[in-house]
Amino acid sequence: MTPWGRPELYTAYKQDMALLNTRSKMLGVAAILVVAALMPLMVADDLLIILGNGLVLAIGALGLNLVTGYAGQVSLGHAFFVGVGAYTAAVMAGDPDGRYLGLGIDFMPAWLLGAGLVAAACGALVAPLATRLRGLYLAVVTLGLVFIGQYFFFEWNEMSGGSQVGREAAKPELLGIEFTVDNGFKGGWTEEQKLYWLFLAILVVAAVAARNIARSRIGRAFAAIRDRDVAAGVMGVNLTRYKVIAFTLSSFYAGVAGSLMFSAFGHFTPESFSLLMSVQFIAIVLIGGVATVSGTIMGAMLIALLPRLASELPAFLPFLSDSATEHPNIFEFEQVAYGVLIVAFLLFEPRGLFGVWHRVRTYWKSFPFSY
Repeated sequence: MTPWGRPELYTAYKQDMALLNTRSKMLGVAAILVVAALMPLMVADDLLIILGNGLVLAIGALGLNLVTGYAGQVSLGHAFFVGVGAYTAAVMAGDPDGRYLGLGIDFMPAWLLGAGLVAAACGALVAPLATRLRGLYLAVVTLGLVFIGQYFFFEWNEMSGGSQVGREAAKPELLGIEFTVDNGFKGGWTEEQKLYWLFLAILVVAAVAARNIARSRIGRAFAAIRDRDVAAGVMGVNLTRYKVIAFTLSSFYAGVAGSLMFSAFGHFTPESFSLLMSVQFIAIVLIGGVATVSGTIMGAMLIALLPRLASELPAFLPFLSDSATEHPNIFEFEQVAYGVLIVAFLLFEPRGLFGVWHRVRTYWKSFPFSY
């Protein structure tokens, strides 16, 4: 029996675990996808760049949510895996006769997948530490990855281009469409529009994959380890195996995000993969909602919009536009906003933006008998 008349009544386990188990979810997701797909036709290109960056951040944050939100393994080294993905893609797509290391593989699916796989391999190497450490100790170890990674990125000039020069990002091109060139397709679409649609398509695939992982046997094992790893081990869950899987999947997502992150700008340096980037991803997960796919996407879009919101502050707070006032500037405000949002959500809505949405949805489902 399908649960159309009583959407919360499930007569089979298969119904409860379905990807979209109610009609409202199906219609809601369809409406969101339609609006998202039409967005490039409705907003200016400068805002489209910000939204596209949010989509890429969401891909990377989905990976962090898999290991931290679903599996309960705190990781502060996500920036390292993003950097591995970015440099892997740049090397694979780079000119073999150029100044820096390059393999000349300009087929986008090849360097996109290669970036994810190399990052996943690094994650698999780090994962055994998760079987020996937990909580704060694991967080500190993964934090060390950021500094180790930055050392190699700074010192291996042949690969990274060094801190002063940097190197070009991999240029996405597929089926004759040059995503980083205006009017590179007969439709006459701009670079920003094409990149947005590319990022959106990859995010949809990544989100569906993450949701399927979460509701699979692997996802249930992640949840058991997160809630009580000792009890999970006693029940037969292979802790080592599933922690390795969690870190590997998380790193794969980070590598894919890294390979796409600088496509719009075409250039990046080792400074891009600092501790601030790891904090940014942690903020996305906590603000959006731990162990939720939709919340992660909402959190990523909010974090991506923060610089734009900060730039609009002088219009509402005149003292910030005073030329004699040097602090706080927009960059400092953005850093402070991360902390303020994290603290605010942890205190007042630990489930993040997903929790806010859940409250609103629950209110209207029971209206006018809300309680």
